[in-house]
Amino acid sequence: MSQQYSVTFVNNSTNLGDVCVFQKDPNIGVANVQSLAWFTKTTHPNTKAIFKWNIDYSFVWAETGELVPGVQFIASEVLKADLTQNNAVNLSYLNKAYTFTKQKTEQPLGSLLIHQDPNIPLKQASVGIGMSGNGTFAVQAQPNLDLTFTPHPKYYISFGTFTEGEVLDIAQMTKFAELKFDPGVYSITAILNADNTWTIKSTNQVNKELVAARANNPTAQRLP
Repeated sequence: MSQQYSVTFVNNSTNLGDVCVFQKDPNIGVANVQSLAWFTKTTHPNTKAIFKWNIDYSFVWAETGELVPGVQFIASEVLKADLTQNNAVNLSYLNKAYTFTKQKTEQPLGSLLIHQDPNIPLKQASVGIGMSGNGTFAVQAQPNLDLTFTPHPKYYISFGTFTEGEVLDIAQMTKFAELKFDPGVYSITAILNADNTWTIKSTNQVNKELVAARANNPTAQRLP
């Protein structure tokens, strides 16, 4: 089992809304790739949500129609993959239905490869990769096109109106923050403040500050 990561989201704003954890990767190696809303949860003010994941990759596809911002990518197949073995697969269209076939190990190791069969219909489906069971990146499926995803995961958090799996219009998103895991740090707390700014710290640091605050003021309130 790979190392588990976690983010504790604390809603200290005055708004009911959806927290969204997503990934960006400008160097993933696939043109026109779209980031998906990886994890989402609706939260009230003064509540929290916890997201946990492992760096376990998968191949995913969905019948999305044209892949544009706002479209929801609900994976019809999630096939486990690894960067060093079983890292290649075919997206096939057999008997009028999509399916992954011929999974195998291919060079270059460290990448996830998708080969699309010649009869893949245009603008009907999308294909991509996921992590910890949910889709992270997708691209429009096309016939005879080989895709080489070379992931370098970077994690981000936002708050607003989101649906899990939707294609994000990141160019139009302004209120998001990076969830940066420093070496040896696997748990982060992301606080949405009353002024809708973000405070991102390791959960260990947040706990130390709470202990110190309670020592100085025994009536200090704990985070939700």
